[in-house]
Amino acid sequence: MPVRIYDIAKKLGIENKAVLAKAKELGIPAKVASSSLDKITAEYLEEQLGGAKIAVAPEPAPAPEIKVISEPPPPPPAPPEPQPSPAPAPEAAPIEVVAESTQPIESPTAAPITEQAQPEPVAEVKAEPAAPSVEAPIAQEVAVAEAEPIAAVAPVPEEPVLTPPPPPPPPVPAGPKVGDKVGFIQLPQKAVPKVVTPPPPKLPPGRPQPPGRPDFQRGRDTRRPPYGGGGGMSGQRFGQKIVEPSKPVTPRISLPSDAEIIIIKPPIVVRDLADRLKIKAFKLIADLMEMGVFANVNQAIDETVAQKVCAKYGKKFEVEKRERGAGTVHAPTKKTAEEQDIEDKPEDMKPRAPVVTIMGHVDHGKTSLLDVIRKANVASGEAGGITQHIGAYTISFPHPERKDELQQITFLDTPGHAAFSAMRARGANVTDVVVLVVAATDGVMPQTLEALAHAQAAKVPILVAVNKIDHPNANPLKVRQQLQDKGLVPDDWGGDTIFVDVSAVTKQGVDKLLDMILLQADLLELKANPVRRAKGNVIESGIAPGGPTATVLVRKGTLKVTDVLICGPFYGKARALINEEGARLKEAGPSVAVKVLGLNGVPEAGLEFSVVEDEKAAREICEGRVLDARQATGERKKKVTLESIFKTLEANQAKVLKVVVKADTQGSAEAIVDAIKKIDSDKVSMDIIHSAVGTISESDVMLSSASNAVILGFHTRVDNTAAELAKREGVQIKLYSIIYELIDHVKEAMAGLLDPILKEVVTGSAEIRQIFELSKGGNVAGCTVTTGRIVRGKVRVVRRKSVIYEGAIQSLRRFQDEVNEVRSGLECGIRIEGFNEFQLGDAIECYIVEKIAQKL
Repeated sequence: MPVRIYDIAKKLGIENKAVLAKAKELGIPAKVASSSLDKITAEYLEEQLGGAKIAVAPEPAPAPEIKVISEPPPPPPAPPEPQPSPAPAPEAAPIEVVAESTQPIESPTAAPITEQAQPEPVAEVKAEPAAPSVEAPIAQEVAVAEAEPIAAVAPVPEEPVLTPPPPPPPPVPAGPKVGDKVGFIQLPQKAVPKVVTPPPPKLPPGRPQPPGRPDFQRGRDTRRPPYGGGGGMSGQRFGQKIVEPSKPVTPRISLPSDAEIIIIKPPIVVRDLADRLKIKAFKLIADLMEMGVFANVNQAIDETVAQKVCAKYGKKFEVEKRERGAGTVHAPTKKTAEEQDIEDKPEDMKPRAPVVTIMGHVDHGKTSLLDVIRKANVASGEAGGITQHIGAYTISFPHPERKDELQQITFLDTPGHAAFSAMRARGANVTDVVVLVVAATDGVMPQTLEALAHAQAAKVPILVAVNKIDHPNANPLKVRQQLQDKGLVPDDWGGDTIFVDVSAVTKQGVDKLLDMILLQADLLELKANPVRRAKGNVIESGIAPGGPTATVLVRKGTLKVTDVLICGPFYGKARALINEEGARLKEAGPSVAVKVLGLNGVPEAGLEFSVVEDEKAAREICEGRVLDARQATGERKKKVTLESIFKTLEANQAKVLKVVVKADTQGSAEAIVDAIKKIDSDKVSMDIIHSAVGTISESDVMLSSASNAVILGFHTRVDNTAAELAKREGVQIKLYSIIYELIDHVKEAMAGLLDPILKEVVTGSAEIRQIFELSKGGNVAGCTVTTGRIVRGKVRVVRRKSVIYEGAIQSLRRFQDEVNEVRSGLECGIRIEGFNEFQLGDAIECYIVEKIAQKL
């Protein structure tokens, strides 16, 4: 809220002119009493005027003080008093004398000033150190401003000392100097109430004199403090002018080597610097204004200015600079190192539940089997028997050996579509046991081998569940034989791989499968430390109405609500933890999968997350990771060569299918992108412009319109405004619920971009037997069709096995009738556009051009 100048004057009880003068000295833009200032500047001005108000009071006293100085010379008892140097005793006498002398004389003050100013420099050398200490109780802020100039000006008066000493007698000034010092201490306090009002009109004419004569000003300023009477007024006057520039502050930059160092990452914001200095923001702004820098709390300042401000408070300042390759800040790096290097104590390790991943070929009953285990209808809403989302579920089951003890098992259900390789790889990396589901009816399929390869590469124990044994065409023995060739020897055949025959329909063998999982977990001796900060992996992520969500699996530690976690380049505070049933949890221990709300972005599936101390550390770590990623993936300019030019030309001429992929979850989007990239073709290349999670919005349509791309949506919808915009822009949007349909359509679209192959097919030929000249001009070739048929279209004239002309039939007649074709063995008349040089014996071949679509 702006504050007027006259409001400040009214609040402090002084005139508007005094406030304007002070504002002008401080460099504050204020010309009239109605000028307005912001709150922080007004507080600073009031603070300066508040300190000046105490010092302004003694201004009227200088005139009487000077007179007091002139009076003491006559009395002889004054000199003997300073010899015993009892400072407090003489103080009382001068006070009374000053009170009497304040009334009589006002005009002759100018003469004594010049006369007695000369002897002062001699005494100044002795009294110099005492001056700042005496001024301190009067006004602290002004004293700080005066102490610096006095120390800086001290050597200057040595030059005037050479000239003035002859005129004054040495014994006489000694007496007044003592009286002056005493009067300087006491007079301002008692003279303030009496003389505050009369002198203000006399101050303005006195102030302009010092700035016009800087050399004399410095001398007067050094001479007056010993007298005390004039020092109060002149010290205030000169002190205000000296505080304004920042030059006196620069020498203070010399700090001890062990001074505290403040490190701030650019930009250097005033608010952040004030927090690090542990001072109020307005106080820092006041310091900046003294240096001539005007900035609010949200603005940035220069590094040199920050160094000066920190030096004023006895601290060093450094700007945090990241070197190439060092993406993280020093402090967060230490924290992450501590987090990674934590060694769990044996006594803190507790048993944890096994994490089981269900893998297998499409439609082999993975989700149905998990449905039976969870006793919930998970697979009812899925299209084509394909799991469209990654899920994580935790169940409790009695231990096979300790029936009264319930053991927990966490299941991961991964997608069953064509691009499941990347998803299965992530699942195998975070799992303890893999259950490979194989249908007894189909046996081992290609994706079964892919899942097996990922599980074997991760060195994870594998259990084989032979499903659909209730089917009439089931052949469990065939499955065992096929997997034995792949290195999985059944345990009942002398191997170490457990095979369990199950049926998701009749629930046969399900309990035995769970028993085998728990026994395998006992052999692994799975343990984790629940009393440390949580770490784990992201199983799935997406965008919900409340913001980004991530399904995470805790591997060690305990994840609690309000914990700050980082995951890749994203971070946030866990606002809520939700389990598979939709219930909110306060914490999640090892081997528990929960959905986390509160991240500022959608992390990729499979990334590791960890809990850090606070949001500030998380933000700095993530900023460092983003910088590292930017440097790692930054494009570097390459030199132009002939080879690169040819490659560029070929790339520009190549056909490119541009697509924008939108899906409901991050895992699905990655799977689609991975599947599209696997479509091999040297003729058409794929350019995935953008892939993201969420509904198809206007920005997606505008991006596709600008790039001539097609939008592919998987299990998502289109905004109404986006659909209307797509119609206007001519952008094609395709929505799918099964990924195989999406991939097939993409292949068709890629093939449609290829130019068709042109193939000439000769339909027939005719021989010229006679040439007829027309009266209107032109010739008609009388022909006999020798092979095939002659149709209206393209023809070529062949003479002695050389093509002499190619064109189109202008007229084809059989007798007097125009016909479309003439068959072999019949005669006809042919007229060709633009050609009349027929000769007997020439052959006319008729052909058509067929377009054959290319294949990838």
